[in-house]
Amino acid sequence: MRSFITSINPATGQVVGKLAVSSADEIDSIVNQAKKAFQQWRTVSLAKRASYIKKFVILLAKYRDEFARLTTDEMGKPIREAREDVEFELNFIRWYTDHAEEAFGEEFLREDKGAIYKTVYEPWGVCVSIAPWNFPVSMASTGIIPQILAGNTVIFKPSEYTSLTQKKFIDLLNQTGLPHGIVQCAIGAGDVGNMLIESDIDLVWFTGSTKVGQEIYKKCAGKFIKALLELGGSSPAIVFADCDFKKTVDTVFSARFFNCGQVCSSVKRLFVEKPIFDSFIETLIKKVANIHIGNPAGSIDVGPLVSQKQLETLVSQVEDAKMKGATVRIGGMKPVGKEFGDGNYYLPTILTNITSNMRVYKEEVFGPVLPVVPFTSEEEAVILANDTPYGLTAEFFTSNQNRIKRIVSQLHAGGVSINMDIAYAPDCPIGGYKKSGLGREYGLVGMREMAQLKYICIAK
Repeated sequence: MRSFITSINPATGQVVGKLAVSSADEIDSIVNQAKKAFQQWRTVSLAKRASYIKKFVILLAKYRDEFARLTTDEMGKPIREAREDVEFELNFIRWYTDHAEEAFGEEFLREDKGAIYKTVYEPWGVCVSIAPWNFPVSMASTGIIPQILAGNTVIFKPSEYTSLTQKKFIDLLNQTGLPHGIVQCAIGAGDVGNMLIESDIDLVWFTGSTKVGQEIYKKCAGKFIKALLELGGSSPAIVFADCDFKKTVDTVFSARFFNCGQVCSSVKRLFVEKPIFDSFIETLIKKVANIHIGNPAGSIDVGPLVSQKQLETLVSQVEDAKMKGATVRIGGMKPVGKEFGDGNYYLPTILTNITSNMRVYKEEVFGPVLPVVPFTSEEEAVILANDTPYGLTAEFFTSNQNRIKRIVSQLHAGGVSINMDIAYAPDCPIGGYKKSGLGREYGLVGMREMAQLKYICIAK
């Protein structure tokens, strides 16, 4: 009997739509088609590959509102943010096509009396891309566009929570006239992802949890194929007493509660220097108290979490903190009201009196909850910030230029921002230290992760 993935609106509990789960036979067929298509696609010029993506940009811009509405319906992102996400990604895709030649073109190294030396970039083959749900359009783009520009074929598995949005992305991409088999979609949950990884493929791109990423990495190691992994994070923010107070409050507020806190690189542990600890927390609480929570289709600030499962995990993390002595300064529960009854809502929350044995400190918290810890010295702040198995991003706020120089190199993270939230831009590579991943996304560095480097020397 055929099984289906059902997309549920996290604000209302209503069914958005259904898609048939890909069977084992269908996956075998998809992989075979991708392998066959690769033999032709690898010979297509970079300019021709880019021409399909340029056509796609026009189509995506045309249907931007449909993608935004579907994103809101499937994952609960406020409609304003969903529209911004599509615009944001259009700029990324344009950058990819504008810089494809720079990323993958032939590079001359040197020439001497005996030979010419150069490097070229060649595709890996069949890439399996497994995407998360928190930025549906962006993650579909990141898991597909650089790969096909590099000359790979792609089998894309959408998140089971945003399958409709991400499949729509692939369907639209194939409307550009892209040759059959270059980009295909496999629908399902983790078991479908496992079948794809265990198939005869050449490269895996994955964004998601560290636990799943480790399992994928083991499978790839056994097959000796490359894995690009952007995994979890528990990013620290360090606030020193000499910071720009108002600007820092505003930045931390946005960095934690944007997208209902469902961002890998968002601030998840806040460390505030003792002289300003109380005033900083009180000011932050006032901002949190003014957050408008509600149905994301309307004019609100924060919507629901993506799923009941995500909500249950968040509730258990906060309850663990309460049991171990944490103080709830604001929030700490599901909102009360008829309008919230069928949705996966949780009040934006600030916790103090945090200890290192609490789950909100040790684990990645994927929701609108912020644990806050005081510190007394620069050395202590750095130790606290690094006290995590994750290392995706970190940020700190200070006006002391000497301190800035000292701390940047001491933070164990793939991205560090100073006096601002971490910025995502198409030309800036993002990736993690420690258990936050392997490889990089975005920028020339990220694009080149999708290709193999070949060194060539030619005798004269």
